[in-house]
Formats: sequence, structure tokens, C-alpha cells
Amino acid sequence: MAEKKTILVTGANGQLGKEMQVIAASFPGYNYLFVAKDLLAIDDTVAVKEYFAVHPIDYCVNCAAYTAVDKAETETENAMRINATAVGNLAAVCREYNTQFIHISTDYVFDGTATSPYKEDNIVSPVNFYGASKLKGEELAIQNNPASIIIRTSWVYSSFGNNFVKTMLRLMSERESINVVSDQQGCPTYAADLAGAIMQIIESGVTIVSPGIFNYSNQGVINWHQFATAIKELAGANCMVNPIPSSQYPTPAKRPAYSVMETSKIQQTFNITIPSWKDSLQKCLQLIKA
Repeated sequence: MAEKKTILVTGANGQLGKEMQVIAASFPGYNYLFVAKDLLAIDDTVAVKEYFAVHPIDYCVNCAAYTAVDKAETETENAMRINATAVGNLAAVCREYNTQFIHISTDYVFDGTATSPYKEDNIVSPVNFYGASKLKGEELAIQNNPASIIIRTSWVYSSFGNNFVKTMLRLMSERESINVVSDQQGCPTYAADLAGAIMQIIESGVTIVSPGIFNYSNQGVINWHQFATAIKELAGANCMVNPIPSSQYPTPAKRPAYSVMETSKIQQTFNITIPSWKDSLQKCLQLIKA
């Protein structure tokens, strides 16, 4: 009987890391190593090398990231260390140990001035430091390990952790009305769906012949106000949801006005079917309610 292959998942306490732990039960044909920063700090090069020397790893899914978009404007060193330097080091170690490296990136590598969905090879030009640090991570991953698979995703939420969906539910239970920006368009991503796609990529066996960058988000284009309105309706909340322009909600980090991504490449390469954002939102809300 063939020996089980081992999947290492970093950032195991984040939204996607937690969803990877849930979905692992549906893929019992693998051994799993789930590590958060207390078990393996990806920015500690020595620790990473030692970990790989002790554990034979076939796939490394890097869900670890510095994701505080506004804080990144001032905590530039932290953001760059975790989102870029550490990613490059992890990619290099994966190459050394013949481990398939799968890294999660972001729609924030784009400037948001497009009028049609971004393809993987469109020009990148981040408008905030978080996006710049994630872009540097992509570049270092490919430079240090050309076999890397990079998945850009957007507007991630889950029944785990802190995210837009859970914030909206909390605010809607506390207030009679809330204001949500209506001039930023994109595609929500249910982290459970992304976890499923990652496992499908691993299962497909075509990872080695198809490295490079792939876009993944749920199907359908909306703005944040429409997303909040759908959360309200599906959750049966009574709160008023008012649309406002971004100019009325200033944030330390600028946000791209349009970050819709074209996802046909990942669907065709790995035979992945992507659910609609509304169906996935409903699933997530049922889990949160339960």
C-alpha cells in the first residue's frame, strides 16, 4: 500500500487554516501537520529548515500572513517580514526538500482601476502597503521556487475568526442602522470553498506541470453594501443598511475600487467548480447560527 503523503498547513489558526482542518476529515488519504506561529514561525528561517529536516512534507500550504491591512501602513517591517521575506524562505526550503509549495495571495496586488475582471497576467500595482508586501511575497516565491502555485483570493470570510460577515452580524444586532461603502466592487470568498479548491488542486496530481498564479473567489460581482444587505436579509436582521461612498469612510490604507478577478484559469486547469457567493454565504451563516 502506498505511503500517505503529508500536507503541512501554516497559519493553522487563521480563517483558511481552520477551514483546512475541517476539510481534512473529507480527505483521509493524507497525513496533516497543522502549525500556527507558536509551533512554527515561518519568519524564522532556521526553525523552518529544522522542521523540514525532521518532517517529510509533500505539500506545504502557506495560509500564514500578516493581514491587518490598515496597520500594515505603519507596521511595514512586520508586514514585509511575514508576507514577503518569510514566503521567499519557505518557498526556497520547499524547493530544497522537493515539497510542492502552495501560497495564498490577494486581489490587493492590483490597483483597482480596471473595468473588467483581472486576469493572472494583468499588470500589478498595489495601492497600499499590505498589497505591496503580498506582491513581494509572490515575486520571492516564484524567484526561489519556480514550481510554486500562488492563489490570489479576495474578501475572505468564514465561520471562524474575524471578518466582514461576522462584524456585520454583530453591528446589525447592536444598531438600528449602519453605513457600508458602496463604491468598491469585488467578489467574496468563503474560506471553506477555497480550502476545498486547494485540496482539489492537491488531489488532481497536475500541480507539478501547472505552477504559477491562479485567481480564486466565489462567482458573482457585488459591492460591500450589497454584501452587507445580503447578510442582513439571509440573517433576518432588522437593521437599516445605508450605502455611502468610500470618501465618507476614510481608512489608513487605500482600498482598490474594483478588485474583481477572472477565475477561469483555476477552474480549467484543476477542474474546479466554484459556487456562487450567495449560496456560500448562506452556508456560512447557517454554521454561524448553529
